[in-house]
Amino acid sequence: MIAWLLVPVAYLIGAFPTSYVVGRLARGIDLREHGSGNLGATNAFRVLGWKAALPVFAVDIFKGWLPVYVFPRLDGEPFAWAFAYGAAAIVGHVFSIYVRFKGGKGVATGAGVFLALAPWAVLIGAVVWGGLVYYTRVVSIASLGAAAVFPFAVRWTTGTGPVFWLALGLAGFVVYAHRSNIGRLLRGEEHRFGKVRQNR
Repeated sequence: MIAWLLVPVAYLIGAFPTSYVVGRLARGIDLREHGSGNLGATNAFRVLGWKAALPVFAVDIFKGWLPVYVFPRLDGEPFAWAFAYGAAAIVGHVFSIYVRFKGGKGVATGAGVFLALAPWAVLIGAVVWGGLVYYTRVVSIASLGAAAVFPFAVRWTTGTGPVFWLALGLAGFVVYAHRSNIGRLLRGEEHRFGKVRQNR
């Protein structure tokens, strides 16, 4: 029975609007009205700088890790409930009740969920993400690329059990959350960090 109560708690943890709070504290602004309008670490970096973005990124990861790692040790239920906690945290981050159901894209919180479930796959996804950011200077491309690779990384490191299917669902959710970015990419209007590195 306690598991049914912990699912909404996981949602509320995931829904904590980290970048909104940091934007208010650091600059007295609402990040929904600046940059891309997204309440994630990328927009925090774009508007507030890396010193503000790093704690946003860390807390957003923690929001996903905490319920998946801790709650199964409290509920006495089968470990499958961890997937429900993780999904609730991700949905909370993307559709936060605290800021009128607006949030981030779910990448950092999703990484936190799988840091508890499949840490080696997260490492592979992080390497792909970092490499794509370095070579393209486009975070959305990096996030979409990491999402595409991640289910295969999970399958390689943990097999084709429930964790794999959750990873596949997360990948699809990340692509859906980036649909506006995909439109800007197709039009050549997506934001870039500096100039694209040229291969020699």
